[in-house]
Amino acid sequence: MAEQKVAAYICQGCGLGDRLDTADLAKIAQKEGKVAFAKEHEFLCNADGVQLIKNDIAEGVTHVVIGACSRRAKTEAFSFPGVHVSRANLREGVIWVRPDSDEHRETTQEMAADYIRMSCAEAKRVNIPAGNPNHGGNKRILVVGGGMSGMTSALEASRAGYQVVLVEKSGELGGWANKLYKRIPFNEPFNGPQDTGVAEMAAAVQADGNITVYTNAVVSKTGGAPGRFAVEINHNGTPVAEEVGAIVQATGFTTYDTAKLPELGGGKSPNVVDQAGLEALMKAANGGAIKRPSDGGEVKNVVFVQCAGQRDDTGTHLPYCSGFCCATSVKQAMYFKDANPDVDTTVLYTDLRMPGNNEDFYRSAQNKGVTFSKGKVKSVEANGNQCKVAFHDLILNDENAAIADADLVVLATGQVPNAGTDIDAWTQAETESNNGQNAEAAQRAQELKVVSVLNLTYRQGPDVPQLKHGFADSHFICFPYETRRTGIYMAGPVRRPMDIAQATEDATGAAMKAIQAVENAAVGRAAHPRSGDLSFPSVRKEGCTQCKRCTVECPFGAIDEDEQRYPLFNEERCRRCGTCMGACPVRVISFENYSIDTVGSQIKSVDMPDEFDEKPRILILACENDAYPALDMAGMNRIEYNPFVRVVPVRCLGSVNLIFITDALNSGYDGVMLMGCKHGDDYQCHFVKGSEIANYRLSKVDDTLKSLNLETERVATYEVAITDIERVPKLINEYAAKIEEIGMNPFKGF
Repeated sequence: MAEQKVAAYICQGCGLGDRLDTADLAKIAQKEGKVAFAKEHEFLCNADGVQLIKNDIAEGVTHVVIGACSRRAKTEAFSFPGVHVSRANLREGVIWVRPDSDEHRETTQEMAADYIRMSCAEAKRVNIPAGNPNHGGNKRILVVGGGMSGMTSALEASRAGYQVVLVEKSGELGGWANKLYKRIPFNEPFNGPQDTGVAEMAAAVQADGNITVYTNAVVSKTGGAPGRFAVEINHNGTPVAEEVGAIVQATGFTTYDTAKLPELGGGKSPNVVDQAGLEALMKAANGGAIKRPSDGGEVKNVVFVQCAGQRDDTGTHLPYCSGFCCATSVKQAMYFKDANPDVDTTVLYTDLRMPGNNEDFYRSAQNKGVTFSKGKVKSVEANGNQCKVAFHDLILNDENAAIADADLVVLATGQVPNAGTDIDAWTQAETESNNGQNAEAAQRAQELKVVSVLNLTYRQGPDVPQLKHGFADSHFICFPYETRRTGIYMAGPVRRPMDIAQATEDATGAAMKAIQAVENAAVGRAAHPRSGDLSFPSVRKEGCTQCKRCTVECPFGAIDEDEQRYPLFNEERCRRCGTCMGACPVRVISFENYSIDTVGSQIKSVDMPDEFDEKPRILILACENDAYPALDMAGMNRIEYNPFVRVVPVRCLGSVNLIFITDALNSGYDGVMLMGCKHGDDYQCHFVKGSEIANYRLSKVDDTLKSLNLETERVATYEVAITDIERVPKLINEYAAKIEEIGMNPFKGF
């Protein structure tokens, strides 16, 4: 390993030279930061400035400190392969959040000087990651599920030049789309149902030389990690071994059971069907007139009941809206109108969801004579070969409205995901089974595992975790497709309700993420959101107490235990969030470029005024994914905040070890603010559980503060979204006022 040589570069562009004494900052870097040399430049990100740094790197510089703009800006210009770069945020983090006046020049300079000290301290404790030499290089992609989502993922990956293994549990490709007579229109003129195209797509998959198809097959075992998954497929009762680099699960959905809706006639009358049942009737009619199921009679009046067993706030049925059902009912109403314009078709809805081009589809249905009535259905009762539909007419406010002669009632039920085993329930059953001692719990655990899709050999469970409604845990806004199992991605209705058009688009995105995963794995790099990071965790075994906190708290199942019960890291599964580092009570877990030392050194390097200077210091530990960008954008919008804060970006709030807070208070900081992502059911944490885990850990800090006779307000935790551009400065200023109120840290100066 080459000897470490740190150099600092101070930019004078973007107003930095006008607002700051850059010569003084260079001196601080050299004298206090102890860098080999420090240079100023009038515009560091231009070709001349970048070349200056490159020339010094050629002369042996291994670590670069750049005092300029945010680490989130000019990333291409300041990317130097094989060299560590620390960024002192002097633009967004200093001059853009402070007034440009002589009155504030001193505190502005102090902020800049501290950020130079902090960056120098960090750089000197960073080792340059060489990457994991034991990474897997397999670039094949496994797609589980042969419906429209699965076939789309397979074809898109193949078109990008990757080999695919496609597993479908039934005897043919197509999934739910095979059961449809027509689909919702997806191109011009959006005025009527269109052919599904499923047969053509299935033929394309079968003919593709890059795609190996297994029908009548299930995945019976999955082990390994990105780049080296070992998969066992049960194909017609015969085990087949395949090796792949990433996995796309596109196992679709089933419809909500109409038997659970007896009040709407579900399970009570053959003339009450769900939307899937109507598709079957239409396919049987082969485009002709649909017959009444009870007696084969003519259908003259059909009623569509929207939100059947959906949007239910009682906890009895599905609480969510499945989205696709409104357009599906419009499509199915057209089946009747296209076959016989005289058939009465009524769609009863509380809200009609027809976004985008579906609005044209809706108008076309109106033009064909489909009746849309805003009403809440109360009951559906069989009356011979007809049904009576009682509803509350919401337009006329008639609670006793009814359609007494419906020949067919179609319930728009929702999508229930085929996500596999509920691993939270499985884990609880496994724990209660006590290694088989509790036979009832052991039986329950086995029954839960039987429905597994991937049959993972992970200690954390046989499938990916699920959200509260049974959908695979893949946050639909912040990071679609991602799951808590690195290299495994979700596509289609298994992760949220959607129609075919949305599912095919979704499947394309999942295929691209799988490709990104195999390419990263092939060179030992991390996956999203730290894509490209070559570091990986290590543990100093001689200090490990085998407490298992890291193993339990890792959100991604990346840590097992070796024969001696020490942590065993699976680097390809690791997302480099640092949650394990934050969990470790004895601080023996670290990354080459992120550790207790790299963060702690920044905290301790700040020039701490004594208590008589009346210049408090507030430490902000800010998540790099949401809070830090919000702070940057506050600067870009020139929103001022208190000059006494010092911000240290962290990979995730889950990586915050309690020693950081102890170090800060012992160093004389008067307060500590922790800013992490939103957690809970609608989490925005890029590492899923990191913010939630940190919140739990920090809930116990109050007792520690009280034992030290410190006010509990000296440590505060906040949920911050990337959009909180105005809120974050306000939080800082309010917190600074609170610190001023309670007074300086009594440990200052010790």
